[in-house]
Amino acid sequence: MTLPNRGARPATGAAPGPPNSDSGAHLTRSAAVVGIATTASRLLGLVRDLSLAYYFGASNAMDAFYVAFRIPNLMRDLFAEGVMSSAFVPTFTRRLTTSGREAAWRLGTQLITALLVVTGVIVVLGIVFAEPLTRLFAQNFSQVPGKLELTIQLTRVMLPFLTLVAVAVACMGMLNSLGHFFVPALSPAMYNVSLILSAAVLVPLMPKAGFEPIMAIALGVILGGVGQIVAQYWMLRREGFRYRVTLDPKDRGLREILSLMGPGTVAGASMQLNLLVNTILATSQGPGAVSWLTYAFRVMYLPIGIFGVSIATAALPVISRHAATGNLIEMRRTVAHGLRLMLVVMVPAAVGLVVLAEPIVRLILERGSFTAADTQATALALACYAPGIVGYSAVRLAVPGFYALGTSLTPAVVSVATVVLNIVLNLSLVRVLGYPGLALGTAIAALANGGTLLALLRHRLGGLEVSETADCFLRISLASGVMGVAVRVTECWFAALWPNREFPISALTLGVEIVVAIVVLATAARLLGIAEFNNAKEQLLTRLSRILSR
Repeated sequence: MTLPNRGARPATGAAPGPPNSDSGAHLTRSAAVVGIATTASRLLGLVRDLSLAYYFGASNAMDAFYVAFRIPNLMRDLFAEGVMSSAFVPTFTRRLTTSGREAAWRLGTQLITALLVVTGVIVVLGIVFAEPLTRLFAQNFSQVPGKLELTIQLTRVMLPFLTLVAVAVACMGMLNSLGHFFVPALSPAMYNVSLILSAAVLVPLMPKAGFEPIMAIALGVILGGVGQIVAQYWMLRREGFRYRVTLDPKDRGLREILSLMGPGTVAGASMQLNLLVNTILATSQGPGAVSWLTYAFRVMYLPIGIFGVSIATAALPVISRHAATGNLIEMRRTVAHGLRLMLVVMVPAAVGLVVLAEPIVRLILERGSFTAADTQATALALACYAPGIVGYSAVRLAVPGFYALGTSLTPAVVSVATVVLNIVLNLSLVRVLGYPGLALGTAIAALANGGTLLALLRHRLGGLEVSETADCFLRISLASGVMGVAVRVTECWFAALWPNREFPISALTLGVEIVVAIVVLATAARLLGIAEFNNAKEQLLTRLSRILSR
């Protein structure tokens, strides 16, 4: 398949540039901006999870909420965040590059209108058929009186979140294409703030109104979706965007987005089938298993959300511009540099999550209804999930590369194959390991998915600076191993000194362990000459300094 801009002549003969090329430096700076904003949002996410754990623990109500939210989340993943963003940004960027802002605005308004229509229909159908949908996801909930009924109610309340987040993602894509990263990356904080306030303010009021306390969190989800749109729309208006109801099915850009979304939706559907199987398997592991796996996945996803998504978000517009002009050389330089940036962050993060799983979960979640037993169960799942963050991050970077090249079929086929592998692994491992086997199987499948996509993308681009990337991986793996040993020794010493750590001591000891990890890793990276690590550190410190000075 040729590049989307068929009139451009791709340059393929130049030698790969150095890691500190203009594209690489720009990517590092943009990723630092997104990372700072995302960190703020994710920290609020931790407060959100802390609040939920405090009020509900790993209870039947929390199980019901997570399963209910998984249904609108299913459709969100199919039609909004993942597939739509990857299809929209390259097309919007190409329209912006070749035809100007007015033409790009028209494409943006048409997409939003199409999303309102399509997701609106899905939401209505979902509300009508909420009961059979919920039974599909949680067959065993009927064994607990009232649990299935509560899940159905929560599902109906939260389904409109699909429409809200779809519009929010469209706004984010337009802003990213225009070079604005901070506000879009910060906008999910509105969702977290909404849930925190709902937990603190509305939970005590729900019983008085005749509702279950968990219903307050469902309302918070909807308010958070509205907040994500509001937080971004004002900046779009400042750039000249005005939304008007318009829809031209014959528009070439809109049809291109839909054609790219087709295979991606199939891939997304296969992923949701995987989630369905995992949910069914988790519900069969007894009370609390769904919540343990969900809490663990959220903690595991924290570094992905901060660093992996930040790098992928910053890379997508750059990759799309290079694809639009036919510049394969700079495109593969950007992808390769982004991959190395991910490795120098994600490999240490994976090691850190394995050796510090229990202290992390204890500090974040262990209070109120969340017991020490819940901490141990969640930490075990987290340690099994952790290796998968490298694979998840690689997928985040590789998939947009294929979309920018005008094809979504390859990642769709790989995704379907990965899902089959994941289901086979989980069915096998859950019999041997119980619920932790679901986490481990998911991690292995994620690594297989990321590795396969990168290999195929390398083939499409005619190279991916493999030797430099392999060297970077080996060096950061060695540095991470040294870091892991140092942190583990520190944790064992603290465990012997304070066997039963309350909150202040937990916070202090984990803080010390994180400092030890950073110092040892930075020292090892410097001694081993890992350029990407040192460059990323400098860019992050520079951006933080500028933000604080303001």
